[in-house]
Amino acid sequence: MILTAAFGGYRLKVLSLSGAFSACIVGISVGLGFGFNGLIILGMFFLTSSLWSNYKKQKKAMIEEIVQKGANRDWQQVLANGGVAAGASLLYWQTSAEVWLLAFFISIASANSDTWASEIGSLSKKAPVYIRTLKPAPPGTSGAVSLLGTIAGIAGSFVISFTALSLFDIEYSTFLLVFLFGFAGNLVDTLLGAYVQAVYVCPVCGKHMEKIVHCQVKTTLQKGKAFFTNDVVNFLSGFIAVILGFIYFQFTNG
Repeated sequence: MILTAAFGGYRLKVLSLSGAFSACIVGISVGLGFGFNGLIILGMFFLTSSLWSNYKKQKKAMIEEIVQKGANRDWQQVLANGGVAAGASLLYWQTSAEVWLLAFFISIASANSDTWASEIGSLSKKAPVYIRTLKPAPPGTSGAVSLLGTIAGIAGSFVISFTALSLFDIEYSTFLLVFLFGFAGNLVDTLLGAYVQAVYVCPVCGKHMEKIVHCQVKTTLQKGKAFFTNDVVNFLSGFIAVILGFIYFQFTNG
């Protein structure tokens, strides 16, 4: 099943070869920890994020001009979105501690929330607002938000948390916790995107972007840190959401 899904993703060009291999590793880890139900949750994220990434792709062509990578996910993108979930799965497999189940849910909810917000929000008829200046920004700008994208982020987190409630023996309080902190991961991603993510400017066309090469020349770092690529920001946002969920879980159950 895992190999079939990864191979299918590769054939449909939503995964690169390295992305397919990494997806197998993540899938095996989730399968060991949470069995078939865990794979359904992982599959829910992978399937919906791939569908939204390819929805009205022609309208997103301008956005792909400035973002670091496209919809064909490589190993870095796979691990940025699924690495925390894979780690939580392996830890649950070894310990059966409830906290790792919670970590798994939140990490997937955060990744789904962020992906839905980005992919659906980019189709907004109104320009997003950059949170540092509160001024309109081009679609696809890291750190910019739109009403459509925010609603999509909320929906993305809800879908994962509701699926978890349906498949696992968890309480409604856990469902709410996963839903809230999953969406919180999306908010963290926006903050990191606005304040620390690397943004480059092309010396030829003058466009601001995440790419380090454009118009066949090397772009110039304008703000942020070169280390903080979109993949790093995605990983950190999910990781921070899990940490915040840990803190709340310990506080309310301590």
